[in-house]
Amino acid sequence: MDDLISSARRKVVGTKETMKALERGEAKYVFIAGDAEERITRPIIALCEASEIEPQHVATMAELGKKFGIKVKAAAAAITEV
Repeated sequence: MDDLISSARRKVVGTKETMKALERGEAKYVFIAGDAEERITRPIIALCEASEIEPQHVATMAELGKKFGIKVKAAAAAITEV
């Protein structure tokens, strides 16, 4: 998973940006933090199911943010171009 994230050409971080990428059909891989609130992640998971994308789970929001190269926590992120 770390290799996939680090080698991605384009990625988005955050709930709103991940939702937009899914709605536009641009998301190839989606990552969701395990400690994020369900009310935040539920709509993303529903869009993943509709798009036939299996979301990858990361233990914490802090870990997800770090993997995507930001200094703050993130509930969701996506890779849009590999």
